[in-house]
Amino acid sequence: MGLLESKTALVTGGTRGIGKAIAEKFAKEGAKVAFTYLSSEEKAKAIESDLKKLGPDAMAIKSDAASYEEAERLIAGILEHWGQIDIVVNNAGITKDNLMLRMSEEQWDDVINTNLKSVFNVTKQVLKPMMKARQGSIINLTSIVGMKGQGGQANYSASKAGMIGFTKSIADELGSRGIRSNAIAPGFIQTDMTDALPDATKEKYLSQIPLNRFGQTEEVADVALFLASDLSSYVSGQTISVCGALNR
Repeated sequence: MGLLESKTALVTGGTRGIGKAIAEKFAKEGAKVAFTYLSSEEKAKAIESDLKKLGPDAMAIKSDAASYEEAERLIAGILEHWGQIDIVVNNAGITKDNLMLRMSEEQWDDVINTNLKSVFNVTKQVLKPMMKARQGSIINLTSIVGMKGQGGQANYSASKAGMIGFTKSIADELGSRGIRSNAIAPGFIQTDMTDALPDATKEKYLSQIPLNRFGQTEEVADVALFLASDLSSYVSGQTISVCGALNR
């Protein structure tokens, strides 16, 4: 029996990296998994097919979490299809890095809307069904950059720091209704983006990490599984760093 047997989960931004690893982990543990994508329907449908082989059911849904109206349709569609949403992973995110002197208003707004406003949009829509069920787990993918800042990433750092405050507020506001809210703050995780870095840059980052390696997407997914399952039934309002002691 899986840890998420009979549960229904939504993972935003679930076609690559951490989001894909979480969707796969949840499916293997018995959850029905819906995930969102913005482009490449062919890739999304292939992932949907793979998830159906791993777990009881899966849905790929094209949706922009930065849009309030699309978030409304997203949640309504999942509820119509499966009748419940037990777990939400707010993972959709982008970067548009630049020094503050050169950062445009568009770069700021795009990152804040995709990374932070999307968390409000999706969470807002799931609260009523979760309150009715008197249970639910909301998991927000922040970053160690949201905890310590990073030059050239003021927009990204602000969006991720905002997620931490949002997470704690929701935990405080809705704990009495059985709804838990937590955040995961990954450090340097091995993805397509880190694979493309020059060797010298990789060595620079590695020298800052006490465990002396990049994390794996599956290691972040393991923490998400813990927070989604009843193993963390008394854990709420927390930010768990998955960073190899970088943010010590």
